[in-house]
Amino acid sequence: MAKVQEEAALIPPEGPLPSLPWRIGRRAVQGLRTAVDRQTDRWRLWAPVAFGGGCGLYFVLKTEPPLWPLVLAVLISAGLWGGARHQGVGRAVTVPLMLLTCLAAGVSVAKLRSDNVAAPIAPATGDPVVVEGWVLDVDSPGARGARVILAPVRVRGLAPEETPIRLRVTVRGEVPRPGDAVSVFAILNPPPGPAAPGAYDFGRTAWFQSMGGVGFELGHTRWIDLPPPPWTLRLRMAVNQFRYGLAERLVERLGPREGGVAAAMTTGHESWIAQETYDTMRDSGLIHILSISGLHMAIVGGFVFFAVRFGIAAMPWLVLRVPGKKVAAWAGWTAVIAYLVISGAPPPAERAAITASVAFLAIILDRPAISMNALAVAAFAVLLLQPEAIVTPGFQMSFAATAALVALAESWPRRPREIQVPLPILIAQRAGTWVGLAILASFVAGMATSPFAMQHFNRTAVYGLPANMLSSPLADFVMMPMLALGVMLQPFGLGGPFLTVAGWGIEAIMAIGSWISGLPGAVIHTASAPVIALPVAFVGLLFICLWRGRLRWLGLPLAAAVMLWPRPPAPDLWIAEAGSNAALVTGDQALMMRRVGTFSRDVWSGRRGLEAVDRESDGWTCGRTHCRPDVPGPLALWWGRRAPDDQQLADLCRSAEVVSVRVELPALPDACTGRLVLDGRDYATGGSVELWRTGTGWRALWSTTARGDRPWNRLGDPDYQE
Repeated sequence: MAKVQEEAALIPPEGPLPSLPWRIGRRAVQGLRTAVDRQTDRWRLWAPVAFGGGCGLYFVLKTEPPLWPLVLAVLISAGLWGGARHQGVGRAVTVPLMLLTCLAAGVSVAKLRSDNVAAPIAPATGDPVVVEGWVLDVDSPGARGARVILAPVRVRGLAPEETPIRLRVTVRGEVPRPGDAVSVFAILNPPPGPAAPGAYDFGRTAWFQSMGGVGFELGHTRWIDLPPPPWTLRLRMAVNQFRYGLAERLVERLGPREGGVAAAMTTGHESWIAQETYDTMRDSGLIHILSISGLHMAIVGGFVFFAVRFGIAAMPWLVLRVPGKKVAAWAGWTAVIAYLVISGAPPPAERAAITASVAFLAIILDRPAISMNALAVAAFAVLLLQPEAIVTPGFQMSFAATAALVALAESWPRRPREIQVPLPILIAQRAGTWVGLAILASFVAGMATSPFAMQHFNRTAVYGLPANMLSSPLADFVMMPMLALGVMLQPFGLGGPFLTVAGWGIEAIMAIGSWISGLPGAVIHTASAPVIALPVAFVGLLFICLWRGRLRWLGLPLAAAVMLWPRPPAPDLWIAEAGSNAALVTGDQALMMRRVGTFSRDVWSGRRGLEAVDRESDGWTCGRTHCRPDVPGPLALWWGRRAPDDQQLADLCRSAEVVSVRVELPALPDACTGRLVLDGRDYATGGSVELWRTGTGWRALWSTTARGDRPWNRLGDPDYQE
């Protein structure tokens, strides 16, 4: 009977055979259905992706949305999702509804977070005021000097309800310490806006830190007496006093060079790091070592975890009585929280601590600590607490690298263990495997983070892989563990030897960075792609990591979007916020009109892939308040705070097609007919601007146009913004 059926199967069916395209299409549909069926337990991993997409959608809106439509959208989508699941509808319906619910929830959570942190923003008056308050912390120094974070008690001229909760003030002379009550005579401004349309928005970052302004001190700091602050503020200042004192002791023990790096990695204080050191670490691809993030949390938590577990395993009577792995997880978790407090809990450290906490909690609950599920939970937790993290480079790069490494671990083949292998061969095999894995992991993490580095920082460290390969063993097994032991034992007078060894590790890492950064072609500068390219690359990268099967490689072209997307043409002119500086684009260079505002200049020129250079002195007539070309050219700039008279304004208009005047102009002379004249009214509402020459005139893109009408969109005077 079976033979008859087998022979019958060989007989072709009646009628003509299906066409080749039809058969190929049928097999493709079957293959796609099989691939989709393999994702049964993977769809939930896309929930935090959709939630993060909702958070990101909130930040790209041009106007502030009301809350009630967002909450209503969440309720409707959640109701549809729940109803579909209750009715037993297939995944083809429930999965899209789940993602839609998470997307709507992300927008709503970001809106709730924005409303919750809302605080007064300092007005841009231009007149100095007296600020009395408590020094909450010492911030990283700026181009003009040391900076402190103040908790104002009184700001002369502002009512209590108008007084910002936090201010960042650049001080002169002696730097006050956390916990000091001071009075400063300073000019206050709202947090600065983007240096160019679409560039990094410090004003948005400050909004979510409840920092309502920045100040520039004109006199010298005075120490005063103030009523006792609330206990929460006293507690934070006490912690910051301890942190600052620890940083000073590290610098005193190891010296300004190595001690400054140790202080930055331990307490988050970067006041002692020289610009040369920062540039060297950045150009070598080792800059991540200086900022407290996932790497440091993983090293500290992992070191304590394995040390405690090894200690328990070394005592047979104890290992039989306590669950060593779980006890070690509790110890590692405690170390992570302690490190978070000592570091000052900056947002990147908070996100890293949340991720590490999820991993240790998974161990305590007998779940895999390193898995896509754990990473998804960590991403959800971070975005629920800090939805603004979705637009920060730290979050994007950290989770992209982690997702890529977890996907690598999932796909890594498990080879059988050898039964009996001679010890020398076993050591060689394990060493080779470790080196190979380390190289592969560094390569995968570097490729995963490269789109974000290119888009946000406009530079790629070409030799970052070998630099990290050489420095990782020193950082993982020498520098960070010795720093942790030294800090813990220093109060007992036993930390000196460990800190000395840590200093040797720092010196070796800095030597590696110096050598790598000095190699030919160590850094490649790239222009930023259009804004849409980065979300496309993020989705493509996540598709590669989350999809199960060979179809994951369909995400590769998307992941390369930042590298492949055509760059728009650079503008012909750039004028900084308030018309304080400007640049003319010639080829791949940007000729800067003034040597001020270096941060804004570098951010804008980097985004456009241009080299910022000083203009030549010949061919220009310049004074203390203005600069115009001798031969009619594209731009004349007046940055003085006094309006030009009619003759001066006429000379500016005769010399250039575009005239920028910092102050408001009551009227224009006849010489300005046919010229594009931008004055203080334009800058007060527009911020910085890029200009393209067209056949009929000039096309302008203002930073506030790209920024939108959002709560953090305030403009001030760049001369007094640090």
